[in-house]
Amino acid sequence: MKLSVFNISGDDTGKKVELNNSIFAIEPNDHAIYLDVKQYLANNRQGTHSAKGRSDITGSTRKIRRQKGTGSARVGSIKNPLFRGGGVVFGPQPRSYRHKLNKKTKRLARKSALSYKAKSDCIKIIEDFSFDVPKTKEYINIVNSLKINNNKILIVLNKPNKNIYLSSRNLKYSKVVSISELTTYDIMNCSVIVFVESSLDVLQKIHEN
Repeated sequence: MKLSVFNISGDDTGKKVELNNSIFAIEPNDHAIYLDVKQYLANNRQGTHSAKGRSDITGSTRKIRRQKGTGSARVGSIKNPLFRGGGVVFGPQPRSYRHKLNKKTKRLARKSALSYKAKSDCIKIIEDFSFDVPKTKEYINIVNSLKINNNKILIVLNKPNKNIYLSSRNLKYSKVVSISELTTYDIMNCSVIVFVESSLDVLQKIHEN
C-alpha cells in the first residue's frame, strides 16, 4: 500500500511511502488487541483504594450489652460491621493491578491495530516538522490544513519533541506521542493516526522481523 506525503500546509508533496504489508495489511487478531488494551488500562490503575476493617477502626472493644436476655442479636463491640461507623467487611485494600503480556502478543496487537487503521484509510503521512516555541495556534493550523480537525487525532513523532507536545497538550481531540510510546490503546482510541515521515521508517524497521 502506498500513501502520499503531505506538508504542514496540507499540500501533496508528490512523494509516496510504501507501507509494509507485514505490518499494515495482516489479518487482525482481535483477541491480541483485547489483551494488550486490557494490560495497558490495568497497568495505569493506581490501586490505592482502601477501606477500614474492624481492626482499623478507632473505638472500644467493650461488649456493649449482655449476651442474652435482651431479645436482640448478640453484639461483641461497637466496631461491628452492622453498626454505623463500624468496620467494612471484605473491603478493598491497596493492590497492584499490573500484569505481564508476552512481547510477541503485544507486537501482534499493534500490527493488528495498525492494519485496522490502514484498511479504514485512517492513516496520514506528513513531512517532519518542528516548532521553535510552543504554539497551539500553529499546531491547530496544521491539523486544519490536513482536514482532520473534526477527528480524534494521534500524531506519532520520531522522537519526543517538547514544543510540539506542549502545543497540543490542551486540545482534547489530539494526542502527540513518540514512536517508543506508541501503544495499541492509543492506536485504537483515535480516529486518524498521523505519522511523521521519519517515524514511519523507524516503526517499519522495528516491526520488520
